[in-house]
Amino acid sequence: MSGKHYAADSIIVGGGLAGIVAAQELLSRGRSVLLLDRDGEENLGGLARESFGGILVVGTPEQRRFGISDTPGLALADWLSFGAFGQDEQSEYWPRLWAEAYVCESRDMIYDWLRARGVRFLPMPLWVERGLHGGGNSLPRWHVVWGTGQHLASTLIRHLLNHPRRDALTVCFDHKVVGLEWRDGCVVGCHGVDIRNVGLPDATTFTARAPHVIVAAGGINGDLDRVRSHWHPDWSGPPAILLNGSHRFADGLMHDAVARGGGVVANLDRMWNYAAGVRHWRPRKPGHGLSLVPPKSALWLNWRGERIGPSPLVSGFDTRDLVTQICRQDRQYSWQVMNRAIALKELAVSGAEFNPAIRDRNAFAFLRDALLGNRWLLREMTEQCPDMVTARSLPELVAKMNALQGDDAVEPAVVRDAIERYDSEIRRGPRFHNDEQLRRIAHLRLWRGDRLRTCRFQPILDPDAMPLIAIREFIISRKSLGGIRTDLDSRVLTADGTPVPGLYAIGEAAGFGGGGANGLRSLEGTFLGGCVLTARHAAAFIAAHC
Repeated sequence: MSGKHYAADSIIVGGGLAGIVAAQELLSRGRSVLLLDRDGEENLGGLARESFGGILVVGTPEQRRFGISDTPGLALADWLSFGAFGQDEQSEYWPRLWAEAYVCESRDMIYDWLRARGVRFLPMPLWVERGLHGGGNSLPRWHVVWGTGQHLASTLIRHLLNHPRRDALTVCFDHKVVGLEWRDGCVVGCHGVDIRNVGLPDATTFTARAPHVIVAAGGINGDLDRVRSHWHPDWSGPPAILLNGSHRFADGLMHDAVARGGGVVANLDRMWNYAAGVRHWRPRKPGHGLSLVPPKSALWLNWRGERIGPSPLVSGFDTRDLVTQICRQDRQYSWQVMNRAIALKELAVSGAEFNPAIRDRNAFAFLRDALLGNRWLLREMTEQCPDMVTARSLPELVAKMNALQGDDAVEPAVVRDAIERYDSEIRRGPRFHNDEQLRRIAHLRLWRGDRLRTCRFQPILDPDAMPLIAIREFIISRKSLGGIRTDLDSRVLTADGTPVPGLYAIGEAAGFGGGGANGLRSLEGTFLGGCVLTARHAAAFIAAHC
């Protein structure tokens, strides 16, 4: 192949969090590194840069400060129970080993490693994914980076680019790897194209040679056609409208390249999608969606305005079940109905972009929003969000909901009945609450981190809490839980369990380890942490066996 030629001790395909960590570790262990990223220089860090920055860690000082006695054994039991792994012991062997490795090594291999590089966390861990009936996180383990994923990525990028062995690092942006180079059954490099010149007469191809190639190119969830083709049967068929909350280049191209060489790609129907997506009003890619943190005190209604049940939908317990329940409806989108008081205290958008107080590490703004409500976000969403309507009365709200959807599907009497039943239950007082949503709210408020962000039994039709708000929400594609099968050294494995010489996979490309370390569900926070862990395992093996 003509064009540019590169060579290094190790090639890393993908400049997301996993690739950045692997590059640092390899440089520190004396290797020369070629980092090939398909995106532009301004987007180095990938999806991690856009994330909220939550990482699951076991046994931290933050946990102990709040009286949380956590252990790897308890965390592993939660992980395996919640993940609902399959019955095939052979296919689940490596995912389970990666799960065990994560909970046992999260403190030193992830938390301590990040802290040593200047990454800090909010003082109180949050309690997410508790499980609908238990079986999720038994304790708060979700540690949020002070500065969100943007600060996490920027900090590690700075360490990489200022590394003492920086001269041993070559970073090439806008380089799309399309295939692997082989010799005598071993991977010896890769090839691709400089996408700045695609379609032009002088399009530049390239080849790169190295005895070790690490795939860190992310998952498949940025390609919505591929997401639909791997839609899990638990979710019925894929929805007519599916938003994209993943990286635009997370298209599985490298999964295909690995599979062509005999590597196993497994569990692609295991995805971590979200139920409360809205269309981004400043889109940067086709179908660009934002994932809301669904207000827990809002009523979650189906396309007709009926309360979804029999168990009402409440976030914070089982994200996968939320998607499952909505996908079972005749139309696979939903509405959340609330009022201004609920929205001020509970409405949030996941990610760095819409959490500037944490992203910019502004303690004053963070406390202001926590105590007084997120007024700027509510104002922006009211003015800009194409899937949000407000009204001073319920008939007006329903009329606007139907106008937004372009039909008369939402029935005023149905919505009124659902809201009035809920409000009347609240008025009876906590001693007589028999509504599952109110019981869950009471449980959530027992933990201080949730009490700050959850209303205390707020009626919907409260004249002092107007206006009313309705948000139309779609399923949003986010992360791949399946991927390239790897052993604990991040070596890519064939169907008979033999490592492919010279080939490794890390981060989301590897399903965050083993081709599916989370099983069907994640305890949350295992994604950024999984990128760090799998990258460090790969680098340690390569340095020891070069």
